[in-house]
Amino acid sequence: QVQLVESGGGLVQAGGSLRLSCAASGSRFSINAMGWYRQAPGKQRELVASITGGRSTNYADFVKGRFTISRDNAENTVYLQMNSLKPEDTAVYYCNADISRLRLGVPASRVDYWGQGTQVTVSS
Repeated sequence: QVQLVESGGGLVQAGGSLRLSCAASGSRFSINAMGWYRQAPGKQRELVASITGGRSTNYADFVKGRFTISRDNAENTVYLQMNSLKPEDTAVYYCNADISRLRLGVPASRVDYWGQGTQVTVSS
């Protein structure tokens, strides 16, 4: 089994910064793409940013220039540095990982995993 554990959420004033972390743990797996999604009350979950194993990145237009996604492949961890936060960034942020389960050292299946979510609240 693979688990994603997030940390780093909290309350911050508008214009402030937060850094989210998401660490994957388990056995016999390799990570393909990783990403961050968010869901505000009454709204659908939406993609914030994603990063491939080769570190190619993709950002939603509403965070371009403010958020930066990165990953540490050795630590199976993805980060989201959030700067210039706005009240509309308030949401539960979820980590996502596209994971290959390994069997005898080779990919045998591919599964989407989600973290438990971490609350980010930006006050005006």
